[in-house]
Amino acid sequence: MSPIKRILSSACLAASLFVLAAGSGCAARVRYYDEYHGDYHYWNHNEDLAYRRYWNDRHEQYHDYKSLNKDDQKRYWDWRHEHPDNH
Repeated sequence: MSPIKRILSSACLAASLFVLAAGSGCAARVRYYDEYHGDYHYWNHNEDLAYRRYWNDRHEQYHDYKSLNKDDQKRYWDWRHEHPDNH
């Protein structure tokens, strides 16, 4: 195999791996719009920890966020804005 073909095939392989890695990181993130506070929240590891802390603070059974009605979602975002990550 000529040196040019080897370099090109290595570059194509590296580009393919980069595209796969970049795409998989974006697919795991979910973004929610908080219409009451007019901002977006990424549902990542930190948000999941905060959400679990929310239920723990309330001394109630955990409920999946997607199963909450609008009023309960609003209560969560109200709580979340009062409990930012940087406190």
